[in-house]
Amino acid sequence: MAAVRVLIGMLGMDQHEVGALAVARLLRDAGMEVIYAGRFNLPASLVKAAVEEAAHVIGISCHSWEYLYYVDELLELLRAQDLNIPVVVGGSVVTADDARKLVAKGVAAALGPTVTREDIVATIRRLASV
Repeated sequence: MAAVRVLIGMLGMDQHEVGALAVARLLRDAGMEVIYAGRFNLPASLVKAAVEEAAHVIGISCHSWEYLYYVDELLELLRAQDLNIPVVVGGSVVTADDARKLVAKGVAAALGPTVTREDIVATIRRLASV
């Protein structure tokens, strides 16, 4: 079975990367391949990296509310290129209300600050369907 490949990055000027690094390590320790795109990304750069790296899932780390302004564009770019790469949004600022709205827009999963490590890994594995 091929390893799950996850691209992790942050959108816009969100530079709170401690959470992204922690999740990257958690996923790596669970046997997944993690491609770390880092900070200061725009949707087009994340889609390009996901395609180039053959990512199964795109993970957006959110510790600032900027992701709310970029998620629509990210999803639109994926749809326009007919890419079936699930997007997972997670972080300390994701409220239950935001999570419902994001999923309604097409985000595959929205994980807030109370999610467990086990749930993160299980969610990524389920969405990757490798």
